[in-house]
Amino acid sequence: MYEKLKISHHEHSLRLRPHEHTSYLPLLLLVVIVGIVLALFTISAYASPGPQSGSIGLNGSVPAAPPKDSATISIPTDGQHFTTSPITVSGTCPTGTLVEIYKNDIFAGSTPCDDGGKYSLKIDLLFGQNSLIARVYDVLNQAGPPSKAITVFYDGSFAQAAPSSFLNLTGEQLIINTDAAYRGIFPNQTLNVPLTIIGGTAPFAVNVQWGDLSNKVIPRSDNSTFNASHAFKRPGVYQMNIQVTDSKQLVAFLTVAAFVNGQPGINATTISSSKPSTNKLLLLWPVYAIIITLVTSFWLGERREKRILTTAARIQNTPLGITPRTTA
Repeated sequence: MYEKLKISHHEHSLRLRPHEHTSYLPLLLLVVIVGIVLALFTISAYASPGPQSGSIGLNGSVPAAPPKDSATISIPTDGQHFTTSPITVSGTCPTGTLVEIYKNDIFAGSTPCDDGGKYSLKIDLLFGQNSLIARVYDVLNQAGPPSKAITVFYDGSFAQAAPSSFLNLTGEQLIINTDAAYRGIFPNQTLNVPLTIIGGTAPFAVNVQWGDLSNKVIPRSDNSTFNASHAFKRPGVYQMNIQVTDSKQLVAFLTVAAFVNGQPGINATTISSSKPSTNKLLLLWPVYAIIITLVTSFWLGERREKRILTTAARIQNTPLGITPRTTA
């Protein structure tokens, strides 16, 4: 019984097992494929590298002829009288242009011409006589011919109001003024709109509706020029409605167009970030070189070990892998 439970050693052939267990051919194929993919990725990245760190984005203009056609004023009609202000001014215009309305050569408001070749906006009137002219400008801010002037009258309750073609700064006339239009603004960039209050009686309350469902009320204690600031979140064309009220409840009104460019984040300033793909290449190529070095080192190591075993077997005049037995 105990003989059956006796542990005895297995009799080996004393031959070495095959040493080469690594499949180098598939591994070599995999390394070559990875190298090809990495090379193609590198060529693609440097073929269109994009803006690099410290580079400058430039905005250019292609010369073009200014608009040949003028806008027209259909509403109001020549000689019309008004007792309230602001009034609506509308008419036809060349598509793709900006229409600016002037009253007695004073900027009164601006709006883009729509796809149907028409425009409409509200403007404030001066007390007495107002000579209205519409002017069009293209995307390069080149002016077209002015429209035919029409004359309207504002018969408001203003002491000593009389037909005049000049701006009276001594009476109760209240005017809000700014630039004709704002171009070249990018999303999330601060737009500073300089506003000037002319006439009226301090203090003033200025309400700016930016055209993107947001507005800001700015209190002012005098007639000095000041900035109203805002950042639009999306590109587009916005109509800013600006209204000022003085201490005697006189009201002035102004509509101004703002053009927010459709390529956010790229402007004529230094760009701080580089293309991510080029940064990744700086890391991937060294890692790939290390992998090739490791595979080559293992292959050379196995070749060297096999050569040593073969040499030792020849020296002992013994077949490869057989260890000679010793006799007592």
